[in-house]
Amino acid sequence: MLSRVVVAPSGFKESLSAQAAADAIADGVRRVLPDAEIDRVPLVDGGEGTAVALAAATGGRLVALPATGPVGDRLGTHFALLGPAGDTALVEMAAVAGLSLVPHSLRDPGATTTYGVGELIRAALDTGVRRILVGCGDSGTSDGGAGALQALGARLLDPDGFELPPGGGELLRLHRIDPAGLDPRLARTELLVACNPYNVLCGERGVARVFGPQKGATPAQVEHLSAGLENWAYVLTRDLAVTHTELRTGPGTGASGGLGAALAALGARLLPRFDVLLGHLDLDARLARADLVVTAEGALDHQTPRGKVPAEVARRAKRYGRPVLALAGTLGEGAHEVPGVDAFSGILPAPMALAEALVRAGELLTDATERALRMILLGARLPAHAEVSGTQRPSSVR
Repeated sequence: MLSRVVVAPSGFKESLSAQAAADAIADGVRRVLPDAEIDRVPLVDGGEGTAVALAAATGGRLVALPATGPVGDRLGTHFALLGPAGDTALVEMAAVAGLSLVPHSLRDPGATTTYGVGELIRAALDTGVRRILVGCGDSGTSDGGAGALQALGARLLDPDGFELPPGGGELLRLHRIDPAGLDPRLARTELLVACNPYNVLCGERGVARVFGPQKGATPAQVEHLSAGLENWAYVLTRDLAVTHTELRTGPGTGASGGLGAALAALGARLLPRFDVLLGHLDLDARLARADLVVTAEGALDHQTPRGKVPAEVARRAKRYGRPVLALAGTLGEGAHEVPGVDAFSGILPAPMALAEALVRAGELLTDATERALRMILLGARLPAHAEVSGTQRPSSVR
């Protein structure tokens, strides 16, 4: 009997927020299980919606302000003060430098900047907080966090002593960093970065190679960005006297186009994002009480076990022996290999254009939830005539 369903999705990039995804799934559950208790737990991973979600979850508040967007324009954005005391600020980099803020015609990760992230950190410092948590995810940048450092007072100089223009495409020309103007309050403030530890700055799995194409980089740009980030790691380490972190390949240094490396150079601790963020949502206790857990994300594939929401939900749910259904906008290679996921389903009932799928994502997710649950209930009524031998795989409910 499915009397209590925990709905714990991520957002669908450029389509549904985590809250909207949770609401859509809950609507589908209601069609099949009208009397079930549905516990919505929209999950944040440091990317879009993190500040709003955690401000609400902790009884905190949002602080609205203008800042520099990823393509250099001024835009309205925000950061969060967590809890009634407001002594911890959460800066969501996607709220000021996210991919959704980069028009399709301007998607050039060699030119976009994290300058606005640094502006938000300075604004958070102005409130007198003792701790700043930076949520990384859904970035539209690949500048290694260079823009953020410039906004915080560092000077990035080329061989002729001129300040570098914005963008990761300029990092190969970086000759020296002058840290004299860095905001002195940074040294007195605990700086934490919630990031995906699988994302590293340089090397074959470096952030430019893995995520550059998604942000609009051509193959030639990917190599140029990669070389620039190698130089960035070298100069950062030398001029900021970094000894506590290996900036090239340390866990999380590639977070948000390399923002993790820049903040680590300032003394920030790079922490697995779910360890930092999910404690505010009491997720484990809620999963322990579930009869069924439904999670979701835009894509389910070989990348999912590398720090994505469905894999984390499934891992935690399995501590309590709870069955997990995962729904996804697209199913890719490796979708059947996500540990802890018992069944999975794509939400598209038929091929359709991406633009249409993005617009109809809520409707499609609701319908897919209904179809999957009806299959689960049918399966529960079928007699088990024989044992299944061999390696079991999650079922794909289409």
